[in-house]
Amino acid sequence: MNDPIIPKATAKRLPIYYRYLKFLLDAGKTRVSSIELSDAVKFDAATIRRDFSYFGALGKRGYGYDVASLLDFFSKILNQDTLTNVALVGLGNLGQALLNFNFHKNSNMRVSAVFDIDSELINTIQAGVPVYDISELVSQIHDQRIEIAILTVPQMNAQEITDKLVEAGIKGILNFTPLRVTVPSNVRVQNVDLTNELQTLIYFIENYADNEIK
Repeated sequence: MNDPIIPKATAKRLPIYYRYLKFLLDAGKTRVSSIELSDAVKFDAATIRRDFSYFGALGKRGYGYDVASLLDFFSKILNQDTLTNVALVGLGNLGQALLNFNFHKNSNMRVSAVFDIDSELINTIQAGVPVYDISELVSQIHDQRIEIAILTVPQMNAQEITDKLVEAGIKGILNFTPLRVTVPSNVRVQNVDLTNELQTLIYFIENYADNEIK
């Protein structure tokens, strides 16, 4: 089956649908309506139906959606049957927190290699994951065929490390640094700026009444 081209906003919502459907299946629920999904994931029912419509007829009018079938469908769309190895670059406070969380506990992703410059960490095992010298980044990522990296290095080093990741063949970067790094068109960057998100939250709290916050 050819994957349909869908809007970025829809793509971002798919993992949320998947996680809630898995929760429903584990709870023994066999079917769900778009309204019930809306109550749970906080997207309006029309948005959910539109998102699902990109993939064809996934439900039936008057019946809703079969939970097991829908979960299986999104599992294939999100490639949940394949384990994805991820590199973590930078083992400071944030890097440590992400490593201790590690993604394989909750999904089809796991941190399988860490890179840092701290001599006390290099060649050790942290949270079950080997830590390599940053000088080995290109060779290890290439040898381990890792295609996704998490970047938690100081801002001043972000572009230099990004260039090395691109050289190693990385296809996607989850960037936790404030710097908007430059990459070729075939590499996708997802920026996660925690300070910006917190400032945005504060802005909405201070400038909108409770009944206006969405």
